[in-house]
Amino acid sequence: MKYPEFRDAIHRALRKHRNGLTWPELRDRLSLPYTRPCPEWTKQLEQEIGLTRTPGTTRRALIWKVQ
Repeated sequence: MKYPEFRDAIHRALRKHRNGLTWPELRDRLSLPYTRPCPEWTKQLEQEIGLTRTPGTTRRALIWKVQ
């Protein structure tokens, strides 16, 4: 999977789920081949699609959202 495919899939999923999703939820829903998100790609998503990651209900969970 190349970055543009990853970006578009994440963006579509987060627009559908306005309350956001955790990385495991995104990974499983989109059948992504990655255990963890690539830090470089994550930074690009912040700049390109307005990705934000905020603490969730558990200590380790981050909720991914787009503005």
